[in-house]
Amino acid sequence: MSGPVVVGVDGSRSNLAVVECAAREAERLGVDLELTQAVGWPAGAGRFGIPSWEAGGTGGHASTSGLLAEAERSARGAAPGVRISRGVLVGAPGTVLERESRAASLTVVGSDGARGRGTLRDDSLAGHLSGCLSGPLLVVRGRPNPVGPVLLVIHGASTLRRAAEFAFAEASARGAELVCVRLRNISATRPYGGPAPADTGDEEDVALTEALSELRERYPDVTLRCRRLQGRSRRALVQASGDSRLLVVGVRDRYRFARLPLDPVCQTALHEADCPVALVRC
Repeated sequence: MSGPVVVGVDGSRSNLAVVECAAREAERLGVDLELTQAVGWPAGAGRFGIPSWEAGGTGGHASTSGLLAEAERSARGAAPGVRISRGVLVGAPGTVLERESRAASLTVVGSDGARGRGTLRDDSLAGHLSGCLSGPLLVVRGRPNPVGPVLLVIHGASTLRRAAEFAFAEASARGAELVCVRLRNISATRPYGGPAPADTGDEEDVALTEALSELRERYPDVTLRCRRLQGRSRRALVQASGDSRLLVVGVRDRYRFARLPLDPVCQTALHEADCPVALVRC
């Protein structure tokens, strides 16, 4: 991954914590940080040919310069060595971030729904982006355990490969243990609009073992533990996230192409986890 980490700026106090998290991610990945603010269409503007707002411009949107400057100060405090770019773009926040994220290593948003002085609304934004991004999305939420493990959730072989690669890379960069948990034979693994799948546990165990063996060779510094979560998926997943610093979940591509709601595992992680959540398209 060589593209920047992209983070939305909305001017709220809670958003500064999201910016700081994005700066630390950029530092871990060794890439640039892109601060992006979305603004609405200027009053009286024509329908076509509207350029991007300049961050240091004047007029009705001059205050955006102050918001981005404040966000940049927070980012530099969290990761002084990261190279930072910033810009103000015209359009809806979801549309702007979706476009900017196409070349990004990671897109970062919050989930607390705070209403800032800008136009980003984190709850709806995270939900919107989770259904349309092609790259990884980090949703900053909960109270992560700074010494806890990275938690990788496996809920089907089709959500394994890219999510596992992302989880190993994060665990290595953070110096954290990686805990792989399985969700099997529970309602959360049911495909959208269909019956519960047949138990393919043996096949998935083989796929899991092969993928994790390859990644363990690539990341020898990462300590890996595997366990299964029993009982109700929602409660077990939320409880497991309480002691973690990051929860990584794979998202099946069919939900993006068919514009279907996320499966229950991803929805639970997105809305109820007690630590930041990375959704990785598989």
